[in-house]
Amino acid sequence: MDTVDTSLVAALRANGRASYAELGRLVGLSGPSIQERVRRLEERGVITGYRATVNPSALGLGLTALIGLVLSDSAGHEEVGTRLEDVAEVEDCWFIAGDEAYMLKVRVADVEGLERLLGKLVRIEGVARTRTTLVISTRFEDRQVEPARSELVGS
Repeated sequence: MDTVDTSLVAALRANGRASYAELGRLVGLSGPSIQERVRRLEERGVITGYRATVNPSALGLGLTALIGLVLSDSAGHEEVGTRLEDVAEVEDCWFIAGDEAYMLKVRVADVEGLERLLGKLVRIEGVARTRTTLVISTRFEDRQVEPARSELVGS
């Protein structure tokens, strides 16, 4: 990635609906040049998709929690990970180092919904126990981080 690609990615992260012409004005290239660069970024897997950011509370999902999963000694983490894909309340799932094998970010309507979800999670084969942290408020999410300097070519 060169500095133009980095600028394009930053602009698209800020506004995924920006037109090629708008993006071109930002970086000083023509719309067709931008279209080709964006296509290459998509093909290389730098840009993996476009989505709308929504307010979870407006969707009736007012409670966010982080749940660590401790696996049984005989559990295969890949199998548990595959089963977690079917749990609709899980927004993010990370395989981690430490006492827990997975950390989940979940969204549910309320405490009763969280209780039902915890019951569902401990019934997954291989999950020994959970550790739950409730989110009181969100300072920020989906923060824009700068790419590592080693990833930039021609900077």
